[in-house]
This record gives sequence, structure tokens and C-alpha cells, in this order.
Amino acid sequence: MTQDIKILFIPIIVMSFIVLISNILVQFLLGNWLTWGALTYPFAFLVTDITNRFYGLTAARKVVLFGFVIGLFCSFIGTQLQGEFGPLVTLRIALGSATAFIVAHFLDISIFNYFREEKWWKAPLISSILGSSIDTIIFFFIAFSSVMSFLEPSNDVTWASEQIPILGILGTAPLWVSLAVADFLVKLSLVTISLIPFKYLITTIKTKENI
Repeated sequence: MTQDIKILFIPIIVMSFIVLISNILVQFLLGNWLTWGALTYPFAFLVTDITNRFYGLTAARKVVLFGFVIGLFCSFIGTQLQGEFGPLVTLRIALGSATAFIVAHFLDISIFNYFREEKWWKAPLISSILGSSIDTIIFFFIAFSSVMSFLEPSNDVTWASEQIPILGILGTAPLWVSLAVADFLVKLSLVTISLIPFKYLITTIKTKENI
């Protein structure tokens, strides 16, 4: 095991666990607009930001790449498992998930680095919100938008294009937009809540380093 991997062992394990459990929980619905995976995945940004804070940009990218590989593995397994309506993971979902993860987390890392010297909360809050926004847009657009149907013509996701009020209350848009909005609102809430463990961890670790 290289020195870098030894140092990053804990964040790699935590990131891998979050990605793995989120890929499992995403199969189970939570209400009309969400899956249980929506409650675990946003904490991946917390892992990225804490790693970035203590070990730097390059280390954070390595942790993200480990999470990306775990995500690809989960997607591959999901394509081999059959559910009621076909494979648990379709090609579009796999592409959307992988693209969203790598782009959003690399963006998060760059933005965090830009605000690194600002007040302690700015870097994790701004980077995670923008990263979560991009993650949500990329995933739902690739996975469910009719514009991207050419990626997997055999996969019928016309249900996602049904025109309904957003979250059942606002205007009219394709169903997948409501799913995306609900997902982002949960991410936004959890990203904000994550500032508490972020502050606790950086304070605790700095205290231990000064002993």
C-alpha cells in the first residue's frame, strides 16, 4: 500500500461506503419524488471537502476517483440484475450517474480550493451547493430527458416526460423535473446540515494536531 493510500485510507473507505449504500438505497422509493439514496449520497460531498481541507486538492481527487470506480462497479452489477421492469440499472442511468459524479465532485474540489482561505463555512457550502446543482442537472437530464433518448433507444422512459405540475404544485414540466427538484432540495438541506460535522471535524483534528 502506497503512502498516499495509507493516509487517505479512511476517506476512501467512507466515500466507497457512501457510494455503495446510495446505489443500493436508490432502488427504494421514499414518497412520490425521492428514493432513500437521496438521504445518503449528499454526504459524499462532505467527504470530498474534508479531504480537500486537510490533504489538498490532489488527495481529494484521488478519493473521488475511488468513489467513481465503486460507482461504476455498482452500475455494472445493477445492469446484470433484473427487476420488475427490466435491469435495475439501465445504460442511461449508469451514464448519468457516472458523469454526474465525476463532473460534480471535480467541480466541488476546484471551487472549494478557490474559497479555501475564506471563512471556514464558505468553501464547503458554496462548493457543495454548486456541485450538487451540477450533479442533479447532469444525472436527471441524461437519465430521463427525452432529448437524450438516442443514448438508449430500447429503454422506454416516456413516463418521465409526462407533463405535470412541478412537485404537484408549481407550473407544468416533465415528471423528471419534479424528481430533480426534489432531489436537489434534499441535497441542499443535507449540504447545509453537513456544515455541523464539517466544523466539528476540522476543529477536533486541528486540536489533536496541536497537542
